[in-house]
Amino acid sequence: MGRKFYFCSMELFSREYGEGPPLILLHGIFGISDNWVTVGKRIAGLGYHVIIPDQRNHGRSPHSPAFNYYALVDDLTEFVDAHGIESPILMGHSMGGKVAMRYILENPDMVSGLIAVDVSLRTYVVHHQHRELIDAMKSADPGRARSRSDVEAQLKERIKSERIRLFLMKNLFWKDHDRLGWRLNLRALEENLESMYDGVFYSTQYRGPALFIKGGNSDYISEDDKPDILEKFPRARIETIPGATHWVHADAPEAFFSLVSDFLSD
Repeated sequence: MGRKFYFCSMELFSREYGEGPPLILLHGIFGISDNWVTVGKRIAGLGYHVIIPDQRNHGRSPHSPAFNYYALVDDLTEFVDAHGIESPILMGHSMGGKVAMRYILENPDMVSGLIAVDVSLRTYVVHHQHRELIDAMKSADPGRARSRSDVEAQLKERIKSERIRLFLMKNLFWKDHDRLGWRLNLRALEENLESMYDGVFYSTQYRGPALFIKGGNSDYISEDDKPDILEKFPRARIETIPGATHWVHADAPEAFFSLVSDFLSD
């Protein structure tokens, strides 16, 4: 398929753990590298060099008005080249999984494996919850808050789930000694949100090892998705963790890590 490039020299912030073959771990929308530190350290303990970047407009990485999968894949390409990373395994959750799949289908001979966490190739129906979360963060005024709990109180009016509030609050930081702010580029996310639902459409295949992990209570991977997954990733294993939601790694950390470690040991 045609490819549009965004050469932006986006120097991504990243965290690194362990030594061994490289594994790049990509977070989802609203996420940051810090969300995956526990998982990353455990994988590093298996003998891997785990690298967890903040994707553009997230965490400590730079902001840009361009925010779509073309730009995110270009960022990953630049990151791999700049760090001299050879034949990495790519692991991504949700948005990060689609970035990983796109990169692999563009560069099938340059990676050693794929782990896609609760995401498939299809174009998703717009999830209004994402827009509601952006609106909630925009309505909060962290600059006037005296503490993180003050921001949580503001978010509580719109976000009833404590877990989601705490997840979003990972994006808070002290801009100076007495003023909080959001690390997220909320404007870029808001203006480009629908592009995050885009599907993965390539004529290529990746014939290396691949693992798709589905949350049993999530609809991000359906039975109808499996033929497309296996057509593009013929060696893919598709595993379900019962009772887990879209945040499968947080809901069932031991079952999740067991699947990942088994895949890596193979």
